[in-house]
Amino acid sequence: MKKINKREVLKNIFSIFLFVPSLSLLSKPAKANIKNKADLIVVWKSKRRMALFHKKKHIKSYFIRLGFNPKGHKRKEGDGKTPEGSYWITHKNPNSAFHKSLGISYPNKQDKIYAEQNGFSPGKDIFIHGGPRNFLKHFFFDWTEGCIAVTNSEIEEIYNLVNENTPIFITS
Repeated sequence: MKKINKREVLKNIFSIFLFVPSLSLLSKPAKANIKNKADLIVVWKSKRRMALFHKKKHIKSYFIRLGFNPKGHKRKEGDGKTPEGSYWITHKNPNSAFHKSLGISYPNKQDKIYAEQNGFSPGKDIFIHGGPRNFLKHFFFDWTEGCIAVTNSEIEEIYNLVNENTPIFITS
């Protein structure tokens, strides 16, 4: 059983109050428009933020949750880490177990080579997806197996703004 870190819980509660005014839960999802489609996604794991850009111009940012063991780059299946590096969106799934999802091209060539050299599987099936059934869990814990999670209303918006082959850069 995972020990609860009181400092981390308090930090998460504080971050809720900082981010609640900007949550897209309070607004209607953006209408997908060819001229405002994202052409780059950037994720800052340590800040728990993801931003969409179009022609280097910021479109929108989102509060995110990561794998249950978020520090460091994903190396192998089951480590609970969210990958770091350059990837792209492989496909869109309108019938995801987590509302809707966007596939991420993990593992890339370097990830596969590292895993093969060390005798284990790098894992697969990393996505940007909607939230858990327990809505509060999203605000208090990193809970995915290595994916990037947003709320269901946010994935609706992101799903409409992002096409396949959009690059995604994930940094610590």
